[in-house]
Amino acid sequence: MSDDVIVPTGYRKTAPRSGRSDTTSTYSALMVQVRDAGLLRPRTGWYWGLIAVLFALLALTVGAFTVLGGSWWQLVVAGVLGMIFTQFAFLAHEAAHRQVFSSHHWNDRAARYVGTFLTGVSYAWWTNKHTRHHANPNTVGKDPDISFDAISFRPEDAASRTGFLRVLVRVQGYAFFPLLLVEGVNLHWQSIRTYTSRGTVKRRWAEGSVFAARFVLYLGVVFWFLPVGMAFAFLGVQLAVFGFCMGIAFAPNHKGMPIIEPGQRVDFFSRQVLTSRDISGGRWVEFFMGGLNHQVEHHLFPSMARPNLRAARAMVRRYCEAQGVPYTETTMVRSYAIVVRYLNEVGLAARDPFACPMVERYR
Repeated sequence: MSDDVIVPTGYRKTAPRSGRSDTTSTYSALMVQVRDAGLLRPRTGWYWGLIAVLFALLALTVGAFTVLGGSWWQLVVAGVLGMIFTQFAFLAHEAAHRQVFSSHHWNDRAARYVGTFLTGVSYAWWTNKHTRHHANPNTVGKDPDISFDAISFRPEDAASRTGFLRVLVRVQGYAFFPLLLVEGVNLHWQSIRTYTSRGTVKRRWAEGSVFAARFVLYLGVVFWFLPVGMAFAFLGVQLAVFGFCMGIAFAPNHKGMPIIEPGQRVDFFSRQVLTSRDISGGRWVEFFMGGLNHQVEHHLFPSMARPNLRAARAMVRRYCEAQGVPYTETTMVRSYAIVVRYLNEVGLAARDPFACPMVERYR
């Protein structure tokens, strides 16, 4: 097990498993072990308990909102609301992966309508993006999570930046976490773009109507009960906390792990394990990250219920060791340090592409 490296030795540009046993039978053997242990069974009762807790917390937060009135303590309520929305986003993510209910219909409706209404994030946009990510994590040209954006994940992209983005990318490691404060706005904006785009969007009007109703109701309540200035401050805090909590839960999972270049063939098992990083910690870390701290297991078994991921972890680690595949795990704090260091190393290419240590190391 590796735990403090930006890149597992020898696996920066590709992650082949040459010389190992047939990869299909290898993954199938692990699948049999996991299934025999009962870890692929649904945990609907556990999820109903989580749903009850989250709605109880939401009710208490709404109650505090109505009691506090025009007090600036409402900003604390806004922060708590941002964290609750994040937890509902995790739940919608799990429903989209068919983890929550045994019924495909119930999972789809919960993610598409309940998730969209409670989080304000388009199910159609999320599933399109997230499905491509799961199929090809950290694969150039296929994984939208490392595509050309405000943050560069490859020295080649950093070196091509111009104007303000060239200045930003030079310090992008340090800027990454502050930028997450506007990620909530970005998630809502991407959702709006999805519903107003000209392309085909499955159930555009039904889902889009729920999305619009959410904001009409939410904004109406906030601006009706609070003075205008406080209402804007409330929304600002809620969006900042929501975006930050979402970002810091997803950031440690793949950033700084091997990147697979176009045309390089990597089997499913190696691709999912080598490009993912687990985060150690107890139940609070698991709750805080919505189970995404078990990222390796989630990528190998995307329909596995959250409470089963911890049990699968020990099994997958032993299996990776037997197969000679590096299994990466570290603490939450160290994972953030790795992300900052990795992004800053990539950003050096925007200063001098010939001085970037990553380029020199893997040239």
